[in-house]
Amino acid sequence: MMEEDSRPLLSSAYTGESYSHRGSTDSLDVKPKRPFHVEPRNIVDDDPQERVSAEAAILNSRLHYYGRLTGSSDRQLSPPNHVIPQPEEIYVYSPLGTAFKVADSEHASKNPSIITIFAIWNTMMGTSILSIPWGIKQAGFTLGIIILVFVGLLMLYCCYIVLKSPKQIPSGFENTSDWEFPDVCRYYFGKFGQWSSLVFSMVSLIGAMVVYWVLMSNFLYNTGQFIYNYAHHVNMSDSEFGTNGSDRVICPYPNTNPGGNHSTASSCLSSSGSNASDVDSFERYWSKNNTVPLYLIILLPLLCFRSASFFARFTFLGTISVVYLIFLVTFKAVRLGFHLEFHWFDATQFYVPEFRLLFPQLTGVLTLAFFIHNCIITLMKSNRDQENNVRDLSVAYLLVGLTYLYVGVLIFAAFPSPPLSKDCIEPNFLDNFPSSDVLVFVARTFLLFQMITVYPLLGYLVRVQIMGQLFGNHYPSLIHILVLNIFIVGGGILMARFYPNIGSIIRFSGATCGLALVFVFPALVHMISLKRQGRLSWLSAGFHSVLIVLGVANLAAQFFM
Repeated sequence: MMEEDSRPLLSSAYTGESYSHRGSTDSLDVKPKRPFHVEPRNIVDDDPQERVSAEAAILNSRLHYYGRLTGSSDRQLSPPNHVIPQPEEIYVYSPLGTAFKVADSEHASKNPSIITIFAIWNTMMGTSILSIPWGIKQAGFTLGIIILVFVGLLMLYCCYIVLKSPKQIPSGFENTSDWEFPDVCRYYFGKFGQWSSLVFSMVSLIGAMVVYWVLMSNFLYNTGQFIYNYAHHVNMSDSEFGTNGSDRVICPYPNTNPGGNHSTASSCLSSSGSNASDVDSFERYWSKNNTVPLYLIILLPLLCFRSASFFARFTFLGTISVVYLIFLVTFKAVRLGFHLEFHWFDATQFYVPEFRLLFPQLTGVLTLAFFIHNCIITLMKSNRDQENNVRDLSVAYLLVGLTYLYVGVLIFAAFPSPPLSKDCIEPNFLDNFPSSDVLVFVARTFLLFQMITVYPLLGYLVRVQIMGQLFGNHYPSLIHILVLNIFIVGGGILMARFYPNIGSIIRFSGATCGLALVFVFPALVHMISLKRQGRLSWLSAGFHSVLIVLGVANLAAQFFM
């Protein structure tokens, strides 16, 4: 490569800077818009092999042309703005002919602390919030609150270890500024750490996709039921397992077996005369477990898009959904009032004990509810004041914990007992309200559209990580992507059909991914790092060993509940 071809396209004389000392694309100063150029063709056996897009090659040629004119002292011969790419469009061409975008380091860390805090809050606020009241019921009201606070603190500490783990690696080894936690695991544990962290990360993502499929089936069914009943003037007649009044609460499965799956509903449709056959026909083709999960297969093509950027534009729906859920919970609690009695160890007809042996079900749910460890490093890179990372992370966890406490405590306390038993609280607390409830209908509709947009994003993350590791290409072919997506969608359909208990799905996937990415790997990384620095004490080793034991016990206990 000739020396003149490696020089910047545009002279840096007027800025007093040079590119000669810049060793990475992240350090490229894009503010003055000064891209540099290396010829985009790689000659192999006299055969020109184009490795950049035609659009990039044209832009390159135009910049090259104007760059030859910058030697003149006439400023008017400098490239006009319309041929200089925007920061997000600047490419660097390597000697091998490949092109990649320049990271906009000038604007990469511009988010103030408040934005970073709410970004973490919004990322963590997922489907688990719907199961928090059920988890508190499984553990008992008093023990549930204690466990929620305790698990939140443990998860925060382990997340703090993950956040600082790249900085614990000796600076002379390698530049770790762009490392994620799987890279840290690879450094400490080799290929085993890299692949095991990938597998457990996939458990959390695929588990979330299965939960989304079950919930989308649920919300689609209830939304369709509401629209059909309203259009055909069909009245809902709930059985005796429900409350009276305008804010009706129902017990869909009165013979509840905690943690089990149920199949007998307690509400039925009533209509008059000739409409009866139409209702029967509708129920046959609009079944919550038999048909609706199959209708959602129309989402399969969305998982095959090369880019998920279109769906990323609708992430604001998640914030709207959570805010509306908080409003809904508050409104229902005000209308229903509090129904609490404290029975510490013995159950009664309408109330569960304050301390129950089923509490590991709540710890499994909370492990996924507080799980953000696989992306916290990326989120914190956008924080403008890096010295405030620990503080902002702690505040974000505090907000998440308060949100879970607020929703869980209010739903449990307001659940009308009597006439219903607290044991009737469902893994999805929206199922305790009839499909005819207008406010709950709005909540289900919001959540349905939110999940339809988030589901392809989750599929994209799964595809990028799996295909990137196996084939070195995020999109090897349409057949590869289609086969992967069919397996994922098939798993969601089977769970929605035969075991639509999102509480159990969440607790198993949370405990499984949490074992490695929350407890075992962070604790081991921290102890090894301190050991190499000669700072590992017996107290620290004992505490972090206890974390590992808790992670193992959390997963093992899920199989006995």
